[in-house]
Amino acid sequence: MVKHQPLQVYERQLCLSCITGIYGCRWKRYQRSHDDTTKWELLWSLILLFTFCLLLVWFYFWSEAHNDYNEFNRFLYNRSGQWSDGTVPILATTAAGFTYIAFLMVLALCHVALGQQLNLHWLHKMGVTAALLTTTVAVISVNQTWGQEWDVIPISLQATGPFLHVGALAAVTALSWIVAGQVARSEKTMFQVVVVLLYLSVLLGLYLVPMYITSPCIMDPTTLKQRPDVIGHQGAPMLAPENTLWSFQRALQMNVTGLEADVTISEDGVPFLMHDHTLRRTTDIEKVFPDRQTVDASFFNWTDLQQLNAGQWFLKEDPFWTVHTLSPREKTLIANQSVCSLEQLLKLASYHNSTVVFRLRRPPPKHPCYHSWINDTLQAVQQSGVPQSLVMWTPDEHRDQVRQLAPGLIQTSVEKQSPQSLQQYGISRLLLRYNQASTQEIGNFSESSIKLTLYTINEPWLYSVLWCSGVSSVSSEASHVLKKVPYPIWLMRPNEYCLMWVSVDLISFAVVVGIFIFQKYRMSGMRSYNPEQIMLSAAVRRSSRDLNVMKEKLIFSEVGNGAGSADELYSDNGYDYYTNQGISQ
Repeated sequence: MVKHQPLQVYERQLCLSCITGIYGCRWKRYQRSHDDTTKWELLWSLILLFTFCLLLVWFYFWSEAHNDYNEFNRFLYNRSGQWSDGTVPILATTAAGFTYIAFLMVLALCHVALGQQLNLHWLHKMGVTAALLTTTVAVISVNQTWGQEWDVIPISLQATGPFLHVGALAAVTALSWIVAGQVARSEKTMFQVVVVLLYLSVLLGLYLVPMYITSPCIMDPTTLKQRPDVIGHQGAPMLAPENTLWSFQRALQMNVTGLEADVTISEDGVPFLMHDHTLRRTTDIEKVFPDRQTVDASFFNWTDLQQLNAGQWFLKEDPFWTVHTLSPREKTLIANQSVCSLEQLLKLASYHNSTVVFRLRRPPPKHPCYHSWINDTLQAVQQSGVPQSLVMWTPDEHRDQVRQLAPGLIQTSVEKQSPQSLQQYGISRLLLRYNQASTQEIGNFSESSIKLTLYTINEPWLYSVLWCSGVSSVSSEASHVLKKVPYPIWLMRPNEYCLMWVSVDLISFAVVVGIFIFQKYRMSGMRSYNPEQIMLSAAVRRSSRDLNVMKEKLIFSEVGNGAGSADELYSDNGYDYYTNQGISQ
């Protein structure tokens, strides 16, 4: 009787099957390999890594650009003529793409940790290529059309930098498990040296990054200046239709210290509040004057403007997704809003003793008030009875003449200049977009007699950074949000930050050293171990192709069992074999 030694029992590994199956469609154990990854697949791994980094930056950009979503939507409206929230599809596709690419990155790292060959499936390669191309096109498009928004990244890093550093250090420290495993598993000294040096270089760079992280909120709390005043930009446009009386009343309910509006002059010389060049977006002109929808707003007389409804569009479009938070009374008030004149705004501000700043747009050349626009606006200010000390005058044209007629107005510039130049021209206020003034420049203005106002500040993190920087006031569309920020979101003493930085670095270094030692001890004597290898008790080694076939036909035999013996397994493959025990009678 011939006695055969049983083959080794194969233990199923569900987790490994899922990892290799999802990543490269290698669901069967005979499809897996511990061979070195090919150069072609290494190239795809680098492409995957680059796509992940690009999407990470793109995702961070849009998460921090939330402050300016309304600005972006207005830009889209000016190009298409239709109002829509263009950020929704961008955020949805960005989140989906980033999640997909990040999932593939995790699977790739699992392959490396388990010693499996990287073999990205062609469907995933198509997905990675699509994500890379679309993100690249999107980045180029934003750079060409909304390039100034990239400034939000370095500004936001002033608020998130210390915490991003801790997160990045934790991620790189966790990667030491994979790096140490590869070094311990490899038998090539050159490979070990290169990997260790590369990893330590990245780790050392992260250890030293805090030396270059600057944040105005890393300061002594006793030197924190008073809370910046909040000016309601177009009133409270997130709670009511922009540039309407109800919008400004809502802003005053949020304890703003000033009101900001956009002013245009009508055909009969009445300054009124309107941001756009046309009336299509914020009025019902398509119903009242359907043949004049594309006409410049300044070519309407005040009587015609009073016939338009300036609130129903807000309830219909819901530009800030806030209509559901309004009470029935508020919706009724909004539905009956009309175009507001500058004089009405000034009277409201005078009653509440609030500052008013307005952007005055000069009418087109063929307009009847093309030459008298400054005088018409100044006359409206004087007729309203508002104290001149509450009005911030921004137009540069005929500024000397305005000083003579109304010397009490607060002369304000919207062009960036040094404090010395502004003082030379008798200007006491400066109004700039928040990306036009650095932290150092804000500090210089706070030390001078020039008061700096930055717009448009809607996010608490940005408000906190500017507060720590020492800005005197901000213009905001979200006064109801900033009202809930009585103190900077985070404030840290320099010595506290230094202690946190050094402690995190030391903990990270200790963990990395411990992981390398543990992996070396764990991998000693196991370099050639293959969890997927099936040890056949044959004296002669077979080719890898034959072994792959045998893996699919594993049958265990028992002594005296005539069916399903190991003989059938080998005879099907056309060769004989000898067991270690030989042939016994």
